[in-house]
Amino acid sequence: MVYQKGEALPAVSIVMSLYNEESVIAEKLQTILASNYPADKLNVWIGSDCSDDQTHAIVSAWIADYPNFHFCPFAERRGKPSVINDLVAFAQQENKTPENHILVITDANVMFTPDTITGLVKHFKNPAIGLVDSNIMPPSATTVLANGIAAGEQVYISGEVAIKHLEGKAWGRTMGPLGGCYALRAKWFEPVPAQRLVDDFYIAMKVFEKGGLAINELQAVCYETVPNSMSEEFRRKTRISSGNFANLATFKHLLLPLNSSLSFAFLSHKVLRWLGPFFILIAGFSLSGLAYYYNNLFYWILFVLMIVGLFGIPILDWVFKKMKLNITSIRYITYFNAMNLALFNGFIKYLKGGQNGIWQPTKRDS
Repeated sequence: MVYQKGEALPAVSIVMSLYNEESVIAEKLQTILASNYPADKLNVWIGSDCSDDQTHAIVSAWIADYPNFHFCPFAERRGKPSVINDLVAFAQQENKTPENHILVITDANVMFTPDTITGLVKHFKNPAIGLVDSNIMPPSATTVLANGIAAGEQVYISGEVAIKHLEGKAWGRTMGPLGGCYALRAKWFEPVPAQRLVDDFYIAMKVFEKGGLAINELQAVCYETVPNSMSEEFRRKTRISSGNFANLATFKHLLLPLNSSLSFAFLSHKVLRWLGPFFILIAGFSLSGLAYYYNNLFYWILFVLMIVGLFGIPILDWVFKKMKLNITSIRYITYFNAMNLALFNGFIKYLKGGQNGIWQPTKRDS
């Protein structure tokens, strides 16, 4: 059940939180303007989280001729969740058809195609649909650089999109959108706690709590440059990990009953992956204990291979990188290890508490 060509489409409010996005915001606004969605059904709500670069000047000048573009330059830095909460409240106050109002929440560095919004919104003809995720892709193959982590990250993102798409087709249980671009039924939005780091997953799980469904639309394509810096991505994944464990504490009740489609998707897709570092630690301690206790060559070989995989291969990858050599398989293992370390680091930060919704965004490629 989707909207067909010629049918009246619902009102859409695009919601976007910015912080120091001078390198990408003009292009993003242009891609919104180029959308084939009916202009009289489209409003754009842009909030700046106290940016201190040229973001305010660029947005103010750019939108002067477009009355359906609204800019809210906030004077205090509070973090993305607080900005999103305020923008959604403004959009809901302005909208005259609250029962048929769709939010498209997006990031400044995720570029739309003309069909992105239509592809997301068409599914909301089905009243059971609460959230629709997009298909975020790299702008071109040339962005997946061989000398960084972009190739590994793109493999990971492609796998995530495929799994989420199948979860949506099978049960309507797409496990959290890729937060750069997704659509949400406005009446099901709940304000995100200011200190919550992974707002998109929180919003999706609130949809499930209300009995709604979430799907992924592969035809709703948009583009985002794949990160290529290991240190930047480690920092980002650490922050996401900390937020994931906070969300697990909030939504642990959705793991029951164990025989439900929601529980299966949540446990198998998310929770087990978040626990990956602990499985690795358990495997390492178990192998070392078995090797020592039984003094068995087989266990010793397995233990040594594990140590080589965890420590030797990343060192070898570093040496090869210094030599301007790239071995893709070794780079993938390095990426896998680093991201599991980031998961563990995020768990430690979650235990320490003091989460803050304010962070320094990943550096944008201009």
